[in-house]
Amino acid sequence: MKTNFIYVFLVLLFTSCSSEGSEGTNSGSQLPGGNNGSGGNTSGWLIPISEVKDGGPGKDGIPSIDSPKFINPNEVTFLDDNDLVIGIEKNGIARAYPHVVLDWHEVVNDEFEGESITINYCPLTGTAFGWKSQSNGGKSTFGVSGLLYNANLILYDRNTDSNWSQLRLECVNGSLIGDTPDLVHVIETTWNTWKTLYPNTKVLSTETGFSRNYDQYPYGPYKTAHSYFLFQPSIINNALQNKVRVHAIIDKDKSKVFQFTNFTGGKTIKDEFNGINYLIVGNENLIFSYKLTGGQENLDFEYDFNSSQGVFFKDNEGNKWSVFGEALEGPRAGETLSPSRSVISYWFAIAVFYPNPEIYS
Repeated sequence: MKTNFIYVFLVLLFTSCSSEGSEGTNSGSQLPGGNNGSGGNTSGWLIPISEVKDGGPGKDGIPSIDSPKFINPNEVTFLDDNDLVIGIEKNGIARAYPHVVLDWHEVVNDEFEGESITINYCPLTGTAFGWKSQSNGGKSTFGVSGLLYNANLILYDRNTDSNWSQLRLECVNGSLIGDTPDLVHVIETTWNTWKTLYPNTKVLSTETGFSRNYDQYPYGPYKTAHSYFLFQPSIINNALQNKVRVHAIIDKDKSKVFQFTNFTGGKTIKDEFNGINYLIVGNENLIFSYKLTGGQENLDFEYDFNSSQGVFFKDNEGNKWSVFGEALEGPRAGETLSPSRSVISYWFAIAVFYPNPEIYS
């Protein structure tokens, strides 16, 4: 199948399923139990079945990448400096998963530093998570169910065929209902920022085994048109523009968001949310946050992006910290800050999954 045909097919498919301000129809995948999504019934689900929509391509119609290949930065010809990537690092080993590939696949099942992980990205809500590839007490891969909840990806695990709401971070249907994934922390930033921080990073290749035009964004004007939705969310909060990217800290059913404009030029912010003290560090291209406990709460932090040393910020004790919260040098060398439960997201998605979120100002 030619790549241009795939692109046109996807655009026409989503256009035929919905128009601006309209909801998708249940035309491809059937909801478990034969329910077509009508009515307010939640039997067997933690979310209203009426708000579970068929995305169109069907189960695994958007194929996960289960045998990912990686290349070196000097081999990357398909990324511009401002293209976004999802980054992960452990024991000095770093990998980047570009949006331009994830836009077409959404799920990558990978092995990283001895651990099976699943990187999942929803292009319709702009949200990415990493979590351990396990379900029902054993190793599993995950796939794209073909279903959406409030425009957000629902994954399924291949051990039990249970459905997992990505942005709820919860299994919402199936034998594992109520289970939560074991998160592996990732960051989202530009390709230029990531390769500057981790010049020896490996990068997910476009050699995926599938014929796709990775130079082409498959959803037309979606990510820049604030009023354009392929699947209408149940709540619209006009406090910010719908597609503005925010860093959202999540605590149970509550959230607090931080805008990239809060970090122009590079800043650190200490803030309290829901009874927990946080440190949020960022610039125009990257925001990450950490829980502060014990003596960490008394430290004074300062943005200090030193790419040659992998340093992102420092403190008044002379400690220098990486973006993932590891003290690289100083009296606390080897100590780590606990990453918050957080995600980069379009504003509308946080506002619908965690209604009335706080906005830092």
